[in-house]
Amino acid sequence: MAALEIVQIVGLALVAAVLVVVLRPLRPEMALLLSVAAGVVLFLLVVDKVAAVVGVMRELAGRAGVNVLYLGLILKIVGIAYIAEFGAQVCRDAGEGALAAKVELAGKVLVLVLAVPVLVAVLDTLLALLP
Repeated sequence: MAALEIVQIVGLALVAAVLVVVLRPLRPEMALLLSVAAGVVLFLLVVDKVAAVVGVMRELAGRAGVNVLYLGLILKIVGIAYIAEFGAQVCRDAGEGALAAKVELAGKVLVLVLAVPVLVAVLDTLLALLP
C-alpha cells in the first residue's frame, strides 16, 4: 500500500514540477501559487499517516510511563521543523534565499525554546542518579 502511495505522491509532484517549470517564464506568480498548492496537497495526502504515528507514540508513551507533556513537546518540535522547512522551500522557490535562511533560523530558535523543558528534565534525571 505504501509503495502505491509514494508513486502517487511522486507522480503528482512531477506533474506539478513540470507545470511550474512551463508556467514560471510566463506567469511567475501563478507558478509560485501552483508550487505552494501542490505542497499543501502533498501534505494533505500524508497527514493521516502522521496522525497514526502520533497515536502510536502516545500509546507507547503511556505504556512507558513517559509524561505526555514531553511527548507533546517533541511532536511540536517535529511540527515546527517540518513547517519551517516547507516555508523555507517556498521562499527558495520564489527566489528569496535570504528569506528562506531567516525562516530556517526562526525554526531553529523555536525548536531550541521548546527543547529547554526536555533538556531540564534530562539533566534533573541525571542529577538524581548521581550520589
